[in-house]
Amino acid sequence: MTAPTIIRAATLTDLDFIVDANAAMAFETEYKKLDHAVLTQGVERVLTEPGLGFYRIAERDGVAVGCLMVTCEWSDWRNGNWWWLQSVYVIPSARRSGVFRALYRDTERSARETEGVVGLRLYVEKENRIATRTYVSLGMRDSGYKLLQAGWVEAKLQTGDGNS
Repeated sequence: MTAPTIIRAATLTDLDFIVDANAAMAFETEYKKLDHAVLTQGVERVLTEPGLGFYRIAERDGVAVGCLMVTCEWSDWRNGNWWWLQSVYVIPSARRSGVFRALYRDTERSARETEGVVGLRLYVEKENRIATRTYVSLGMRDSGYKLLQAGWVEAKLQTGDGNS
């Protein structure tokens, strides 16, 4: 029998887990090797500067098995914030067992209870069909937008793997 999944706010004691999860996610999804020092500093900033966002941790038997980060995007059209789900990761041994669903439902509940939040958004790699099916099963839909970026910092974050 699988232990229940507990969702909680991340703290600085989760720094190493979140850094490792982000590094694994970047490599698994985009074959990117992130600069460990930069990644650690970035995660630590979110954990210590609430205005940047927040992390949620999924635990089973007191062990972290998944995480996600929430950042806000102001919508003048809606006079409220979109919560963006980012840095989503579930350890391989806990996948397909409801961990992400628990993280999502907890975040969705919190968003609905937080005044001024208008909805949830996330982006997913085009070829990640398993994740896309999971997100759709939770009620998310294609927004109709294509994501574009101008990333002048990206080259500095690469460690020679050739991807951008």
